[in-house]
Amino acid sequence: MESANYFNQVMIILSGSVVSTALLRRFRLPPVLGYLIVGLLIGPFVFQLIPNPDDLHFLSEFGLVFLLFSLGLEFSLAKMSALRKTVFGLGSAQVVLCSLFFWSILHFAFGLSSEASLIIAGALGLSSTAIVTQELTRWNELNSVHGYSAIGILLFQDLAAVVFLIVIPALAGTSDNSFSFAIGLMLLKGIALFAAMLAVGKWLMPFMFHEISKTRSEELFVMTVLLVVLTAAWITHAIGLSMALGAFIAGMMLGESHFKHQIEADIRPFRDILLGLFFVTVGMQLDPEALITNLHWVLLASIGLIISKTLMISVLAHLLGKDKPSALRTGLVLAQGGEFGFALLTLAMANSLLDPAISSFIVAIIVVSIAVTPFLIRFNGHISLHFYPDKPYEETMPHTSDELAEATSELKNHIIVCGFGRVGQTITRFMRKEDLPILALDNDPIRVQEAAGGGENIFYGDSSSRKILDAAGLSRASLVVVTVNKYEQSLKIVHSVRSISSSVPIVVRTQDDSRLEDLKQAGATEVVPEALEGSLMLVTHVMSQMHIPFRRIARMVQQAREERYQLLHGYFHGGHSQLLDREGNPLLRLHPVHISDNCYANGKQINDLRLSQCRVKIVNVQRKDDVIEHPDDEFILKSGDTITLQGLADHIEQAESRLYGG
Repeated sequence: MESANYFNQVMIILSGSVVSTALLRRFRLPPVLGYLIVGLLIGPFVFQLIPNPDDLHFLSEFGLVFLLFSLGLEFSLAKMSALRKTVFGLGSAQVVLCSLFFWSILHFAFGLSSEASLIIAGALGLSSTAIVTQELTRWNELNSVHGYSAIGILLFQDLAAVVFLIVIPALAGTSDNSFSFAIGLMLLKGIALFAAMLAVGKWLMPFMFHEISKTRSEELFVMTVLLVVLTAAWITHAIGLSMALGAFIAGMMLGESHFKHQIEADIRPFRDILLGLFFVTVGMQLDPEALITNLHWVLLASIGLIISKTLMISVLAHLLGKDKPSALRTGLVLAQGGEFGFALLTLAMANSLLDPAISSFIVAIIVVSIAVTPFLIRFNGHISLHFYPDKPYEETMPHTSDELAEATSELKNHIIVCGFGRVGQTITRFMRKEDLPILALDNDPIRVQEAAGGGENIFYGDSSSRKILDAAGLSRASLVVVTVNKYEQSLKIVHSVRSISSSVPIVVRTQDDSRLEDLKQAGATEVVPEALEGSLMLVTHVMSQMHIPFRRIARMVQQAREERYQLLHGYFHGGHSQLLDREGNPLLRLHPVHISDNCYANGKQINDLRLSQCRVKIVNVQRKDDVIEHPDDEFILKSGDTITLQGLADHIEQAESRLYGG
């Protein structure tokens, strides 16, 4: 019966999480808010569907472990080295100033103990790495001045969180006389563990994962990752440190390996589910009656948190050399509490260092600040412009249809590529060789960020939106190419294009020809089924090898197209396994790297960097508005350049580390 009860509780959590996350995504709000709301509603204070949250404590522990593991994966020693002035200058100043400010208020004004004040100050002083990086990427501001400042501060906050994770267990059960000794012992343990696990990650893990990848088994690869994470958590718990610390160090350890990207892709389903369960258990700690009674205090405290952090970070950023608009935007971006705050509060509760009512109040403050964050990041430029109208900010990419229209106002007779995946990028490369104007639209913010960093004329937007298409200059375009791989989306784009222009040609790429007639009827000029065209290309090569005259081959292929590929219909189905990688190696990819003032590559010739040893090549260098294709070995890189590397994922990471740190 007890196992059935656990099953029912997990079903309630999952059902509520699915509904809340779907609703919040419609409003483009972070899903973490949905999990917290679900926890609030099903917990012991509202509907009491789960009257005793302590029964699910093990789920909270697993969620906390994977939260810290995912944050550790994003940690980059190479990026920290390149941004070391921002990380150790601005980052350390921010953590110290904010923590000291909040500690003083909590301890002297509200009379909390030194231990409780320190924990809460740490929770409020740290920001949300996940939400900030996601929103900056979404609005293409990751490579802006305030974006780099924010990332540098977040990197130091990650290090500070490690210290907090070590200190909190030491705060529990120590007397005043033994406090310094306990803290020192914990720090020594943490440093020794950190060094040992990074050494294991550098020398042992790559060999182990390389051998496992040769088996081409997804199950074995995922199980190994889970084993590494849980083993690291178990080791730290066994020596008296928190399991979360072990998970974070494991994430850092694997994040420095060549298998980082594969690990991120494979572990994401487990991570997201367990993170959801963790945030639901955090939401169960919220007492709505107490929060409603103190709602005005929660809102005032949230506003105070946002304003105080914005002011402190802005002042520090300006004092350390940032212009006033960029400094203010950095403060706005980092004004919230974050995931580490939840982790620290949960750990403090587990060690009986914090009163549940106070913890619930602080959680509510962080939740409100996180809810406001997407809007602060989206409009940080406009807010900056309001305060500094004489110093307009520079956008890296347009964010609205009006700004997109302004940015593309001089384009005419251009080609609009809807979807910038593999096919869209291939088309663009060939069109560029003929100097044809190209404008690409894509709704994947990461892809837009990567491609824009590599010098592509690409903008974030929904290609099926009439407003976006109109802003992209559809009325002046000579051709629309639809390369998205979903039929429903392709059909919506064709309908939207035809509602604006009845004459512009539309070429649509599809996986096969199952919906060819529907797309034709909707207004597509040409429909190119990718799989069938690939078959025709293969047929062309085979027949050419058999010395059949080319004119005859061309006539047969053209006839097959005119007959709507009837000759190619029908084939025998066969079973096949989905493998991590057919050859056990990563695929070729492109990746942009921004050269900052502190990068090793700044001011050096390309041949001095010895990138050939990393088995990558530089495709182009973007310098302001110019793109230099295939620069020679004597080309000198400068701060502000963005170079596009081509190679395998692990080779690119080696080259990136060399560019950053030498």
